[in-house]
Amino acid sequence: MNPTILDVARLANTSKSTVSRFLNGSPVKKETEEALKKAIKELNYHRNENARRLVVNKTHTLGIVVDSMANLFYPLIFKGIEDLAKEKGFNCVFYSMTSNKYKESDFQNLFFEGQVDGIIMISFRKRDRQELMEIAQAGFPVVIFGDSAGVEEIISVDVDNYYGIAELVRYLHRIGHSKIAYISGPEDAAATKCRLNGYLETISQLGLEIDPSWIVSTDWSNEGGYHAMNSLLSIGGFTAVVSSNDETAIGALRAIQERGYNVPLDISITGFDDITLSSWVYPSLTTVKQPFIEMGKKAAVELFNRMENEDYQPKRHLLKPLLMIRDSCRKVSEPITSKMV
Repeated sequence: MNPTILDVARLANTSKSTVSRFLNGSPVKKETEEALKKAIKELNYHRNENARRLVVNKTHTLGIVVDSMANLFYPLIFKGIEDLAKEKGFNCVFYSMTSNKYKESDFQNLFFEGQVDGIIMISFRKRDRQELMEIAQAGFPVVIFGDSAGVEEIISVDVDNYYGIAELVRYLHRIGHSKIAYISGPEDAAATKCRLNGYLETISQLGLEIDPSWIVSTDWSNEGGYHAMNSLLSIGGFTAVVSSNDETAIGALRAIQERGYNVPLDISITGFDDITLSSWVYPSLTTVKQPFIEMGKKAAVELFNRMENEDYQPKRHLLKPLLMIRDSCRKVSEPITSKMV
């Protein structure tokens, strides 16, 4: 038979209640702690977590639901979540939507099955408003990471996509650029519209020229950026390009260089995200850094707030990205000699 808490108490020459306190993290005398650790090791004792859950009505587990494990940004988000979960004595269990046919709302079954105390749902894709309303109305502790589809009744965390692009456009304007093209993202990405609006509205606020032919869409890949930049180069007339993510900016950088232009002497270019490669390409890429670890921690903080208070008011939290100025942009207060003009 498996050893019990009573066996541990007998071997450590202490009481059952003392063993229980120790296993639940409460302090005990130093000599008692050493005796308990020795007894647990000698008996190879393992606590029955299922029984414990029935007693305390808690799993001490967070469910992390993602649209795909392949997203290169998710490990940083996970770190932010796990750092706080560890402080709180919680475990994280990860669920990928690519491995099944479930919708995000289907993962509410984890509450009915008693597997988790709270869920963080992570996706950068557009979400269905009706599905989010269903999740919000169910009343479970859930935090949405990414698109909230305008649903105010659910807690959500995201980067301020509009602000990030606006920062890049304003930076280019400060260093003398007035003709700025834009490489947009895919239609199914929630951030695409926000970032495009950040570009269009900031260009308008600054009184700069908006040429529809200077706006090209991509799938946010290196190859997409490469082809988009070649299309823009066939049009010309601009001195700078804002790419809506770093991968397209890196693809665009290659297209510019292959066509015989110099970055930043002929064309300045920026990205969005601050992936590792953005500081290693030549020239290094000016971009905005998404605070993924901080965003993950914020999502976890909000989830614990909700788990500890059923009346906690939902709110959308937008964290500001940080402008990273590197070598891919040129000050043009002096006369511009670019081939693009």
